[in-house]
Amino acid sequence: MCGDFPRPVAWKSLFTGAIVRPLNRSEIAMMGTKFSEDVVPLTDLKVNPGRVVKHAAEAHRPVLLTSRGRGVAVVQSIVDYETAEEERAFMRAVVAGLADLDAGREISLSDAKRRLGLK
Repeated sequence: MCGDFPRPVAWKSLFTGAIVRPLNRSEIAMMGTKFSEDVVPLTDLKVNPGRVVKHAAEAHRPVLLTSRGRGVAVVQSIVDYETAEEERAFMRAVVAGLADLDAGREISLSDAKRRLGLK
């Protein structure tokens, strides 16, 4: 059964080499959008782009850009973007692996080692 596998604690970032771990519920709740800070009209970005980018990087939250009151784009620091992309890729791989197990597409450890040329 898929639920019997331990949840990963952390993994190493392929881009930065940093140790990445899933966020817990309280961390996710803390990362919620602060509408007074994180929603910025496009005109503000045009006037002072450095301030918007700096805020996104320091707050570790995306900044929502609006035009005429509607969201049109998001500004996010590259580190936060890469971390989120790696987390999504990791979770996709976990889901694919669990689907393979459910479908019976598995091999023994000894067969895997033999295929990889390991002892």
